[in-house]
Amino acid sequence: MTTNHSRTARRRQKKTMKKPLWKKILMTLFIIFIFAGLGVTTVFGYFIATAPKIDFDKLDVPYASQFYDKNGDPFAEIGAENRVKIEYDDLPEVLINAVTATEDARFFDHPGIDIRRIGGAIKANIQHGFGSEGASTITQQVVENMFLTPEKSIKLKVQEQWLALKLEREFSKEQILEMYLNKIFYGSNAYGVAKAAEVYFGKEDLHDLTLVEAAMLAGLPQRPTAYNPFENPDLMAERVDTVLKLMVRHGKITQEEADEARNTDIASVLTDKKPKSFPYDAYIQQVQRELEDKLEGVDYNTAGLKVYTALDTSIQDHVEFLLTDSDENPISYPDDELLAGMTVVDTKSGAIQAIGGSRNREDAFGSNYAIDANRQPGSTIKPIVSYGPAIEYEKWSTYHQINDEPYTPPGSNPIRNWNRQYQGWVSARYALKESLNVPAAKTLVEIGSERAKPFAESLGIEFASDVLDPRDAIGGTATNISPLQLAGAFSAFGNEGIYTEPYAVVKVEFPDGSVVDLKPDSEAVMSDYTAYMVTDMLKSVLSDGTGTNADISGLPVAGKTGTTNAPDKPGANNSWFAGYTTNYSIAIWTGYEESNRVLEETKIPQFLFKNTMTEISKDIETSDFVKPDSVVEVAVEKGSNPPALPSSYTPKENIVTELFVKGTEPSSVSEKFDELDPVSGLTAKYNEGNNSIDVSWKYDADADVSFEVAYKVGDGDFKQLTTTSDLQVAITEVEQDTTYTIQVTAVSNENNSKSAAQSTTVTIGNEEEPDDEEPDEPIPSVEGLSASFNEANASINVTWQYNGPSAQFEVDINGSKQTVQSKSVQINGATPGNTYTITVTPIADGNRGESRNTSITVPANDNNDDQNNDDPGNDDDSNNDDNTDDEPNDDDADQDEREDEQ
Repeated sequence: MTTNHSRTARRRQKKTMKKPLWKKILMTLFIIFIFAGLGVTTVFGYFIATAPKIDFDKLDVPYASQFYDKNGDPFAEIGAENRVKIEYDDLPEVLINAVTATEDARFFDHPGIDIRRIGGAIKANIQHGFGSEGASTITQQVVENMFLTPEKSIKLKVQEQWLALKLEREFSKEQILEMYLNKIFYGSNAYGVAKAAEVYFGKEDLHDLTLVEAAMLAGLPQRPTAYNPFENPDLMAERVDTVLKLMVRHGKITQEEADEARNTDIASVLTDKKPKSFPYDAYIQQVQRELEDKLEGVDYNTAGLKVYTALDTSIQDHVEFLLTDSDENPISYPDDELLAGMTVVDTKSGAIQAIGGSRNREDAFGSNYAIDANRQPGSTIKPIVSYGPAIEYEKWSTYHQINDEPYTPPGSNPIRNWNRQYQGWVSARYALKESLNVPAAKTLVEIGSERAKPFAESLGIEFASDVLDPRDAIGGTATNISPLQLAGAFSAFGNEGIYTEPYAVVKVEFPDGSVVDLKPDSEAVMSDYTAYMVTDMLKSVLSDGTGTNADISGLPVAGKTGTTNAPDKPGANNSWFAGYTTNYSIAIWTGYEESNRVLEETKIPQFLFKNTMTEISKDIETSDFVKPDSVVEVAVEKGSNPPALPSSYTPKENIVTELFVKGTEPSSVSEKFDELDPVSGLTAKYNEGNNSIDVSWKYDADADVSFEVAYKVGDGDFKQLTTTSDLQVAITEVEQDTTYTIQVTAVSNENNSKSAAQSTTVTIGNEEEPDDEEPDEPIPSVEGLSASFNEANASINVTWQYNGPSAQFEVDINGSKQTVQSKSVQINGATPGNTYTITVTPIADGNRGESRNTSITVPANDNNDDQNNDDPGNDDDSNNDDNTDDEPNDDDADQDEREDEQ
């Protein structure tokens, strides 16, 4: 039986049927799109409603930026002067075409914003992140510079576009282009296109501009400091090429016209009359460079900014004074052509305190060798690419032994020291303070480019190649640096391994009161032990190395010299010094404009450093560098390899105190030095016929020894007579009526260890006439004389035996005498590391017996601050020259670091 459903039932059945999934998805997306659109519209509406009002007065009046020093005092106003206002009719077509093709090709067609450019920018920002590409028209640039901050945000971009549309409704395209070209900064203290044409080309009528000149003016505003044609004509030529390509692309000129202009020499169109310098312009150059890099898109010369800097005007004034030829200047320059650049940086913060751009500075924003020297660094780079990484990654000690020998790195040419002489095994400290090339190159090769390069880059050094060459260790490759980079790099060694990129600008305040902090972040780029140990070695450079001319008495200071050789001729063409205290880091370069010209004087950087650091440190406290807990001082036996602790027989002159990373210090004791047997049978007799004293002795041991013979007259000091391999000597031309004390010490010819000294005395003159009586029995000498150290009470116990008539005993301890009745004495308060020579002479009835002596050296403590700081492998304490061999550069010329004698 068939059942018929009612119409209502059928409708209810349809309602219960499920809709297809794709319809649900489409519906959901549509709803999201509607709400998103409403949300975006609401947000954008809020952005527009809160946009600043257009202040029409700002469009006509240039708003200068104020520059403040570290104390908040103004020192310069940029943008208020040196401007010539023009109208649209003053602009030639070639300039209009160059500017619009470069900045805004559809300027005369869009309503203030360019939809096509916005679409391209959106795509780029999606692919590479927000802010990676802008779409600002000329109108938007005018609005941004006058009314907005440079912050990259959607809010400001929306407000910028809204205000650009409003500006276009109020002013014509011609008026807006006038505003743009009248306010923009062109570098060299030139504001506005008319002043720029006058400064660079000497032209007051813009209609006289050529195509290449128009292209230069169109390209300059992007980076006016970097593209300054007076200083960087090659970089300007690249920028002109870009502008010409854009003009061809947008149909403003033909390809033939572009090619003809491209072949024009940039220098040939520049005027010979450069703008005059003004106070602190070398420092302002760095400020402008930082503002261009960090406030992209902001014309700081017209935006009415308050720029707060780290400038210390007192230091800046002194630095500028030292770079003049003033009669009061204590620095004597060899000639007028010598160039110099100097940077002073705060060691702890990285703040640039002063910049000495050049000598006798006359041209405003001219060559600035403090920030743009771009010369080979020579040996100043050694702690940065060699010894710093070695300590950081391998925990080398300052004693670490390196073989200074003829050396050819794999696949490279030989590395040589300046005099082609080599000293064998030397410590890292000695190699650095004497600026030896071979140890530095060997160190870089051992550590490896893959570790040394990132280490140096973390200190702000930029290399010319991806992989370091062994010659990078001696500053002789295509890598160039500036004093600013070098002062920043060395500051990290003085700041416990914390590096801050040097900065001049602290913060910027915009007209609306908003503030942007531009100080870079600090970063710990090395361990505290690396910073301290490198610093300690660099202190040796000034105390007794190649930088003694820069040493400052009473001031804890570290530093490094550096020179490079002129290609194909003897002599240095670049001279450097970089040094620091806990307060300031200073780097200085000197050289000539002709890079192959030889310097007459290479010590000028050291003199400049010493004078500057002394002056700026005189009224402040300069603390010493603090040794961290990660570093230990250890006395080691000089020449031991691997390092070993000295034994109780190690001579004092063979002990040196060095630094080790805690946990890597040596624990084994050297067995190199053994106690030598002393001489025996020492006698001295006066030879009246020759008026001399004949001294003889015996030596029964098999050791290979020589004998040091010394004597003193009366109570005077011992004088060295000779060192001989014989068993006898003679003292000639002796004085009468006095007593001579002769001392003989055996010295090992293998390791310089010494025996206990033996001594005897002989009296000349005052002898009584002989009588018929039998002579008195001679007074025998003491026997069994010995000395032992009691560590518990830090004393030396001296004992002896005596078999003779009743006698007293004269005891001489290192020249200090006393007379005792007993056959023993105790020396209290014995000093660790000191050697004590004890001589005992019996005296009976006014007659003296033969003296006997012994010596004992008190064991040194583990940390002996009193030890000589000599380096192993070199018995000559004289200073060697800092003549490092900065090997061939691109021209395969020898690069020697030659330093005159200290």
